[in-house]
Amino acid sequence: QVQLVESGGGLVQAGGSLRLSCTASGNIFSINALGWYRRAPGKQRELVTAITGGGTTNYADSVKGRFTISRDVAKNTVYLQMNSLKPEDTAVYYCNAKVPYGSSVYDYWGRGTQVTVSS
Repeated sequence: QVQLVESGGGLVQAGGSLRLSCTASGNIFSINALGWYRRAPGKQRELVTAITGGGTTNYADSVKGRFTISRDVAKNTVYLQMNSLKPEDTAVYYCNAKVPYGSSVYDYWGRGTQVTVSS
């Protein structure tokens, strides 16, 4: 079992910045990758960014150059630094952990944190 707790959401004006945090607990050594997804009103959840255990990162095209994922291994925490925020970044942001089980991968989710960007 893996537990994920997010923090850092809020309301910000367009062009501003926010940093989200996600702290993992439980069977953290089983985690293969950590990432952030988001769900905007009326839309499906989408991948924002992820980082593997080896440090490889990937980003959605819509956030490249504006968002940065990083991690503090000692604190079991992953961060999402969001700069140059746009109103279309408004969404609930969810922390995600991927844990392999044999040939399958199981997704663990945090409860989500609201990010609202005003124009």
